[in-house]
Amino acid sequence: MTAEKRWDVVVVGAGIVGAACAYFLAKRRLSVLVLESRFPGSGVTAAGMGHIVVMDDSEAQFALTACSRRLWSEMAAELSPDCEDDPCGTLWIAGDEEEMEAVRMKAALYGRHGIETKILDRRALTAEEPNLRPGLPGALLVPGDRVIYPPNAARWLLEKARELKAEFREGCPVTGIDAGGVCLGEERIAAAAVVNAAGPQAPRLTPGLPIQPRKGHLVITDRYPGFCRHQLVELGYLRSAHALTSSSVAFNVQPRLTGQILLGSSREFVGWDPAVDPRILGRMIRRGLEFMPALAKLSAVRAWTGFRPATPDKLPLIGRWSSAQGPGPWIAAGHEGLGITTALATGHLISALITGATPEIDPLPFAPDRPMPGLAHGVG
Repeated sequence: MTAEKRWDVVVVGAGIVGAACAYFLAKRRLSVLVLESRFPGSGVTAAGMGHIVVMDDSEAQFALTACSRRLWSEMAAELSPDCEDDPCGTLWIAGDEEEMEAVRMKAALYGRHGIETKILDRRALTAEEPNLRPGLPGALLVPGDRVIYPPNAARWLLEKARELKAEFREGCPVTGIDAGGVCLGEERIAAAAVVNAAGPQAPRLTPGLPIQPRKGHLVITDRYPGFCRHQLVELGYLRSAHALTSSSVAFNVQPRLTGQILLGSSREFVGWDPAVDPRILGRMIRRGLEFMPALAKLSAVRAWTGFRPATPDKLPLIGRWSSAQGPGPWIAAGHEGLGITTALATGHLISALITGATPEIDPLPFAPDRPMPGLAHGVG
């Protein structure tokens, strides 16, 4: 059966990236249909932390995260209260004096790009976050970073898209997509463009996409208002988070407006096994205690896992997919642990590319068919 209406764009996936794509496409007055197999924000979006941070692993990553953080900041006043927007800033913690030199280099790099920072010495860091381990040499404060509650932010973006006449269907598993439409079993929905925003499931719908699931663990505590004031990340986070090894952990603590504390993070290539691994969880918690011994006094209420959509070169896929069969669907996937941060810039970029507008940032580093290094060994 073929649906009669032909949409301008069908977006597959109503996580925060898909919702952002729908919002920006609808803002350009396109007719948009969003299809979600479960419900909005139910996949990777629900499993992750809600940090909105500028990251500097590469120039392309810096451009995308800085653009997106600005868009989130501009939108902050409109967000509904249940999005729990908190402009708490990030503290990049130096573990020793050698890393303080890295703090200064990071501050200089951010400054050259117009991103506000402040270097904190030992005393200033203790004053800002007294529950950190005594004696840490300092940190870099990035005051423009913020935290949100991702599932509700995704639902809010989707509602804003619906106010702009986009339509949404949940509980609709998509069985196939191509450049001209999608299939829901025997039903086909025609579209001028299709956006695959299915996160780690994107390669199931577009075979050949260089995306693999990367498992992560998180722990959330009971409510302890005021325990920490900023998002806290060890300066070695990028080395840990982006090394394509079998497993890694890094110190990352995030305050929630509920008063709860979110503790991360871990990364593993272990296929699709969703079970909490006590060994990885233990490593992650011990790493947290090294930086913040006071965490031992808090009561954890839940631990869980999720799967980040990882690419070999650590950049997302944003743009038109092409293969030996010719042009395919548009892709907005592969954001690994930065999907919340970069959702708005991704939606903004996809909407510009589809409509032929001039993108705000260079899209070439994110082209889905760009040359890629080999996928990590042992990935399921």
